[in-house]
Amino acid sequence: MLEMMLRIVNVFFVTLFAYQVFYVLVSLLARKRKTEKAVHMHRIAVLICARNEEAVIGDLLDCLAAQTYPQDAYRVFVMADNCTDHTAEAAAAKGAAVYRRYNTRLVGKGYALEELFQNIRRDYGSCHEAFLIFDADNLVRHDYLEQMNRVLCQGARIVTGYRASKNYDTNWLSAGSSLWFMRECRYLNRARDLLGLSCAVSGTGFMFRRDVLAEWHYHALTEDLEFNADQIAAGETIRYCEEAVLYDEQPVELRQSLRQRLRWSKGILQVLGSRSISLLKGIGKGSFACFDYLWTLGGAYVLAMVSLLLQGMMLICAFMKGSGMAAAVMNMMNGILRGYACFFGMGLLTTVTEWKRIDTNAFRKLLYVFTFPLFMATYLPVACAALFTNVSWTPISHTVTGIKRSAVLR
Repeated sequence: MLEMMLRIVNVFFVTLFAYQVFYVLVSLLARKRKTEKAVHMHRIAVLICARNEEAVIGDLLDCLAAQTYPQDAYRVFVMADNCTDHTAEAAAAKGAAVYRRYNTRLVGKGYALEELFQNIRRDYGSCHEAFLIFDADNLVRHDYLEQMNRVLCQGARIVTGYRASKNYDTNWLSAGSSLWFMRECRYLNRARDLLGLSCAVSGTGFMFRRDVLAEWHYHALTEDLEFNADQIAAGETIRYCEEAVLYDEQPVELRQSLRQRLRWSKGILQVLGSRSISLLKGIGKGSFACFDYLWTLGGAYVLAMVSLLLQGMMLICAFMKGSGMAAAVMNMMNGILRGYACFFGMGLLTTVTEWKRIDTNAFRKLLYVFTFPLFMATYLPVACAALFTNVSWTPISHTVTGIKRSAVLR
């Protein structure tokens, strides 16, 4: 009975995820949208919230200072959030407008962004036409602002860029996380944009027009997912700019990686709890974008939990009966092998198509295809823990310094 239920669950979820196979075909076969020359240089406020990022923030600010975008059309703002180092001084020395925040009760990037928006509105009024959000550990290509502005000039109200990695080749953890984000860019956002559907922002490197938000009011552990859900439910179409490339630093220690993903998993649960109704209403009105986002956000999570529960129940029942244990174990092993094969194929396809954007040698590129399923497997204990653990926002240490040549290449 349990085995039959597990099969039904697997068929159900595979059927609902099948449309993402179509996304892969679209991404591989369809031509990119033409991006016309910009007709207006929007005045852009670049926002960076940083907590003890003295080691890395200077590199990002140097990349921003070297942009091809007119210098008088953008200004960089930094919120030094509860810093105990010299982040504020380092940012100010690079020409950024710096604000300091000391609030140990309302902790997290969402609160820091809210206060930064308030300060900008108070001191600069409504002179900025768009806001662009980065994390302090990012690097960006020399034409990032120029490329994002081109899409904005096409009528886009929200735009997200391509998320590459500045430390892909450190180890299997940084490679696994990097590969996941590159796969999202290439095989989700690219296909959505080509089909005229809404994309999804991913934490950093996204821009929106001033009239999209009167003020920032997202405070979940994953404030970007809250923003996504509200905009998609409201009927906004988030555009994707593949030519706008940023380089993000990924955790290289298992403890840090698990802690980061525990926060993300808990944040997903928060957003599912607070935004599912609005997304379901959108689905009821015929919005495929609402279905796509809700299913991408929570479908894999639910599948993993239900499958794990049924597998565990099968093992317990077999143990109590004193028979069928071999069949239950074999069924679980088959599930593990299928999961490995699925993520191996996903990693291989992404590696092959994004080969030139992965900054390491050929041996490591191929090696990390084999370890990618293992990285994804570490999500299972994290996802389980998120159901029962109180999670608070804690900063991740960033230490990778030096500007990549590809970030400033002209």
